[in-house]
Amino acid sequence: MSLTSEDEIRSREELATVVRSLHQEFLQQGDAWENNTLATFLEALAAWVHDSPGVYQNVGQELPAAGDWTFIARALQAAKHYE
Repeated sequence: MSLTSEDEIRSREELATVVRSLHQEFLQQGDAWENNTLATFLEALAAWVHDSPGVYQNVGQELPAAGDWTFIARALQAAKHYE
């Protein structure tokens, strides 16, 4: 599943679907990913989040001001130890 600049995730369930899809893609073809280790993936994630206002601007959109950044941060941190 690839998100386009027009796609929106509107629910927690849709976000979980995207994450599961990424997981399956990684299991099937993770060797083809440029950031195929946890270290490089997290580094790229941090860089993208930092640069996201420009990313959105490049596709003629504004970064959503109402994004729940705390939820995403908690989810990422919880993944360290959640079973």
